[in-house]
Amino acid sequence: MSVVDQKAIELPPRVSEASVADYFALLKPRVMSLVIFTALVGLMIAPGHVHPVLGFISILCIAVGAGASGALNMALEGDIDVLMSRTANRPIPRGRITRGEAIGFGLTLSFFSVMTLGTLVNWYAGGLLAFTIFFYVVIYTMGLKRRTAQNIVIGGAAGALPPVVAWAAATGSLSVEPLLLFLIIFFWTPPHFWALALFRSDDYARAGVPMLPVVAGPDATRLQILLYTIVLVAIAAAPWPLGYFDWVYGITSLVLGAGMLVLAINVYRRATRRLFAFSILYLFALFAVLLLDVVVKAVAPLIW
Repeated sequence: MSVVDQKAIELPPRVSEASVADYFALLKPRVMSLVIFTALVGLMIAPGHVHPVLGFISILCIAVGAGASGALNMALEGDIDVLMSRTANRPIPRGRITRGEAIGFGLTLSFFSVMTLGTLVNWYAGGLLAFTIFFYVVIYTMGLKRRTAQNIVIGGAAGALPPVVAWAAATGSLSVEPLLLFLIIFFWTPPHFWALALFRSDDYARAGVPMLPVVAGPDATRLQILLYTIVLVAIAAAPWPLGYFDWVYGITSLVLGAGMLVLAINVYRRATRRLFAFSILYLFALFAVLLLDVVVKAVAPLIW
């Protein structure tokens, strides 16, 4: 038997065991759902009229771009995902998808989401989407995640950009309103994520990831959660007195902000784990009020 034949027997071609569900999991669907919702709010509150088809394309491209970022993130973090109980069942640690397959999948989705948004909607939005993907994959995943305890603070900018991209898709420009939405999500991310990281610090320590609870300890993390929550509540309430959002939003932000502060104080006193779950409700309700306001103003003239 020839050497070539022996190699053919010893190294058979790999047959992928990945299913559609495995590739869908690469997209981080939970994160994608939040991206879709916040981007939709950014699109809907933008001034002027957006053609429904272009609006749908914009949200779809932003969602696919977010999924592409998730796939590339998983490809680059497969070595630490396998060490953490929260992520050990992802497709790459389980061996159902290889790192190369995930990179190819993520790069393909990145290219088509950016090119489609730029070509069919406008290149300002396309450029912002490309920057968002770059920031999450290169700046956060490759640059910050394994090097600094402030990784989630700086990296949170990527998760805060979808409503800005959507606004740019609708208007071809930027304004104060999408930047306010950006700041709300940006300052929401640290207390939201650290509230979870407090109870996953063993996972991060085992994987060698310098998350704040691992590097600075739980007490310092609880203090940071409280401080960021205070800033978040103030920033979220500011659009009302500044005249950018109406009183319904203002009252909602104050009520929800009071809940966030109470839970952050309880976390500081080591009394609760509920902040993480409530923070999701907080952001959803805050943005839902803005979306509902747009819908009511559009429907009201048809009723009265």
